[in-house]
Amino acid sequence: MKSILNKFSVAPMLDWTDRHCRYFHRILTKQTLLYSEMVTTGAILFGKGDYLAFNQEEHPISLQLGGSDPKALAKCAKLAQERGYDEINLNVGCPSDRVQNGMFGACLMGNANLVADCIKAMQDQVSIPVTVKTRVGIDEYDSYLFLCQFIEHIMPYSQSFIIHARKAWLSGLSPKENREVPPLDYARVYKLKQDYPQLMIAINGGIKTIDEIKIHLEHVDGVMVGREAYQNPLLLSQIDQQIFADSRAIVSPIEAIKQLYPYIDKALSQGAQLNHIMRHTLGIFNGKKGAKQWRRYLSENAHKKGAGIEVVDAALKFVLDSDNIS
Repeated sequence: MKSILNKFSVAPMLDWTDRHCRYFHRILTKQTLLYSEMVTTGAILFGKGDYLAFNQEEHPISLQLGGSDPKALAKCAKLAQERGYDEINLNVGCPSDRVQNGMFGACLMGNANLVADCIKAMQDQVSIPVTVKTRVGIDEYDSYLFLCQFIEHIMPYSQSFIIHARKAWLSGLSPKENREVPPLDYARVYKLKQDYPQLMIAINGGIKTIDEIKIHLEHVDGVMVGREAYQNPLLLSQIDQQIFADSRAIVSPIEAIKQLYPYIDKALSQGAQLNHIMRHTLGIFNGKKGAKQWRRYLSENAHKKGAGIEVVDAALKFVLDSDNIS
């Protein structure tokens, strides 16, 4: 049961971490493990689109699957390995009603035997790692004992877990509230690593700075950051040096956008829309002069029919003409 669980990863975020986003993030950091959006088994097996598409530059990349049918998950895992994914991750953390109605996500914490069957079925079909992303508990089942019993059911088939350090309320709270209302319990995740040192444990939830990442890494094997990495992507440009001790030069915001140009040209020629690419870059100049104008210009123009590189060039002028260092 191999694992590529990295010291640092960007969380799977529905409607955010698509392949355009991941390509942009890879420009900023070469070492970070990137995750796909959650993709359901039904979409992969019966959908009309190609839900497994990714750019080769994105490696290392993990596919997050949503589902609870071991056979369907096993088929999807096999397809993903054939397509070149480096890891498969099962979503046992999303609390949304839509996900619950599909019998997957956080509600699966209440059926550890089924989760174990799902992981085993996938691991039997692939040689790449199969990991689990989960919460510390659900509803009234939020004791440390409950978490340990859940983990112990799955340990024979996977020893890599990403733990969102909040419990999930399956009713009464929206997905957004479930990211904010239940209190963070980092100590519980630390204790899990202490009590099960053979496991690879990554921590997720409310982490925003390099200093916080370093503190967590004193207690667990990895750190996963979601919204902060997306909304303030310049954080990612520091990861290789600060977390992985990689000596390569930090990519500046302007360099990152310039390095995106060939990808934009190629994607547009294949039918992509500029706004679908550039929406992931809006926060790259946060805190810098001209950032507001950059965001506004792209928001007002990138969606227009025929919009191309010239729109990005025009938006860049707002930061190039400021005091920013390129």
